[in-house]
Amino acid sequence: MKSLLYSVLGVALWLFASCSQEVKISLRTDEPSPLVKEYANVVVPPNIAPLNFFVDAADGKEGMVLSSGDSQLSVVCKDGALIPALEGWKELLANAKGKTMKVEHCVQTDDGWKAYQAFDILVAEDEIDACLAYRLIPPGYEKWNEMGIYQRNLENFEEKVILSNTQTDRNCMNCHSFCMQNPDRMQLHLRAKHAGTLIVNGDDIAKLETKTEQTISALVYPYWHPSGKYIVYSVNDTKQLFHTHHPNRIEVMDLASDVVVYDVEKNEIVTAPQIFDKEVFETFPSFSADGKTLYYCAARRQHIPDDIEKLKYHLCAISFDAETRSFGEKVDTLYQAEQMDKSVSFPRVSPDGKYLMFTLADYATFPIWHQEADLWMMDLKDGKTVCLDALNSQSVESYHSWSSNSRWVVFSSRRMDGLYTRPYIAYVYADGRVGKPFVLPQAKGDFYDKCMNSYNIPELIKDEVSVGQNELLRKALGEEKKQVSSAI
Repeated sequence: MKSLLYSVLGVALWLFASCSQEVKISLRTDEPSPLVKEYANVVVPPNIAPLNFFVDAADGKEGMVLSSGDSQLSVVCKDGALIPALEGWKELLANAKGKTMKVEHCVQTDDGWKAYQAFDILVAEDEIDACLAYRLIPPGYEKWNEMGIYQRNLENFEEKVILSNTQTDRNCMNCHSFCMQNPDRMQLHLRAKHAGTLIVNGDDIAKLETKTEQTISALVYPYWHPSGKYIVYSVNDTKQLFHTHHPNRIEVMDLASDVVVYDVEKNEIVTAPQIFDKEVFETFPSFSADGKTLYYCAARRQHIPDDIEKLKYHLCAISFDAETRSFGEKVDTLYQAEQMDKSVSFPRVSPDGKYLMFTLADYATFPIWHQEADLWMMDLKDGKTVCLDALNSQSVESYHSWSSNSRWVVFSSRRMDGLYTRPYIAYVYADGRVGKPFVLPQAKGDFYDKCMNSYNIPELIKDEVSVGQNELLRKALGEEKKQVSSAI
């Protein structure tokens, strides 16, 4: 027993010594670090978990010294990355808030640690919302029955299940959405077995049957009104197309689509002919920050799938009166897709009402497999649109969401390997400029090499979802559903 105790103690002391290994720089060079391209001048929140600095070296052969003011932190490579210790990282962020953090990337040599030329990381004054919600799902349709909705604390590495389909007979669950980044007001859909839409309002959970005689489908893509009284949805007749020889592997197509608004208090949907037109495909709706404008994507009906590449979605807007549940007579086209030979999806307005970010692809309405898909932004004051080059890559950039203070966005990108969507975080300055993004930090350096799931629909929320998983599961598995009525 005593020998076992000493063995355990010895292992513990070794682990402590390994974790606290100090990097003492013996030589500094003017040679730029291989990390410069990805990490130099990245903008990070003052409350973010330690970044992953990915390196191509054996464990212990590369190191890093991070410093700000009187604070300094040594890091040694493990599992293919340099990941600072949480407490030391927090201290550095606190000292560097609103300023910069100095990074010295080092290589171990026979003569000691050799440092590349130092570079900076910028630490913003503005915090990011504490949590991120997302669906984890394999990128191929073959394993569609393995998925779940999760939440991650962005200030550390803690991840929790909101709802997993291992608990619900392997059905599909999708389209989680929150009202103004509020974790206590949420909705998500269950498809196939146990089908229904779950609406969470604090401790109250309702399960809805949302297909009506007047709509072509159950409710699909959601967005909450800032008042919490309404959720705007599309209804879609959607099919998938699988390419055999095409850079875009999968196409999701609408054969028909419309937009409706669900009245949460009255359990009723309303719409207007302007957004419920059989000759037009209307989809991906969202509300303005003040709730007075409804944005959506609209395209002239085409013969699908033959004319899929002719399908170009405009960015449109129509006024909405929350008191009377009425819509304006005029539809404004804010981005003329056909003139630009492009197609718009996922319009999302910053909570301060200044900017609208959207995805732009060559055609169609679901760009998550479109290699050319990029993020763009519109200044809602003058209508000017710009391509967000600082955020875009040679691969797919698609879904995105804003933080509650309008200073951060998280977006999906396949830039890492072309196959899996990973969440990237970027700072948005008050004047609309964007900072250099970084991937969601993980506790282990080889995490993304081993993670076989895509991060789908990343949504920033102010705190953890508080509704109990047992309560959510009980309602999900229950057969009792409220039928949504229609005022169409």
